[in-house]
Formats: sequence, C-alpha cells, structure tokens
Amino acid sequence: MDTTTTEAGNTPGLPATTLLAEQLTAIEALAVIGRTFAKLPAVNLSVGHLFPNTICIDVHDTLSVFEAWRDALCIPVDRVHLRGTGERYIKAETIIHGARVELTGYAQAANEWGGAA
Repeated sequence: MDTTTTEAGNTPGLPATTLLAEQLTAIEALAVIGRTFAKLPAVNLSVGHLFPNTICIDVHDTLSVFEAWRDALCIPVDRVHLRGTGERYIKAETIIHGARVELTGYAQAANEWGGAA
C-alpha cells in the first residue's frame, strides 16, 4: 500500500482525515486542565478526531465528582442539563483556552441530579 501523503497530510486513496495539528488547541488546553486541576478526582479525558477542538470530560461516578469538576471549570449550575430518555446523563459545556469542553455525568451522577431536580 502506498503510504505517501498529500499536501493536506492525507494518504492518497483514503478518505480525508483530521490532522493532529487540528487537535493542538484542545491538547494544549487539556494539558492546562491537567496541571490546574490535578487534585480533582480522576475522570475520563479525551480529544477526538471528529470534533478536534473539543475536550470530553466524562464522569462515571457520583454527582459530587461531577459537581467538583463543574465548579472547578466555573460552569454555572443553570447550564447543566439532564438529557436522554433511556439512559440519562447530565451535560454542561464551557470554553477553556480556546477549546470547547464538554463535561458529562453518566449513571449515578445523572440519577442523583434527576432526583434533585
């Protein structure tokens, strides 16, 4: 297989791909988040290739962990929304160092939020 790349960084004959360079804003913002909030509970952190300027912070824990992150990210409580019909989740968004940050709480956190609403 020919692995030479085009000027855009894509391999000829394969679909267009996101370049790592397009994720740099989010990666750099994630590094700032890691250094700034190192004492917060561990969560799932990711930067995907479909939305290269977005950091996903996924909480698969209690509402208190979600709230610790929400508070640290300075997201007002009125910007948290309960979503989903079968499996519910809570979601809030903000911008950190030019990158979109999606904070999502699943399972227990969403159930606790729903019970508080």
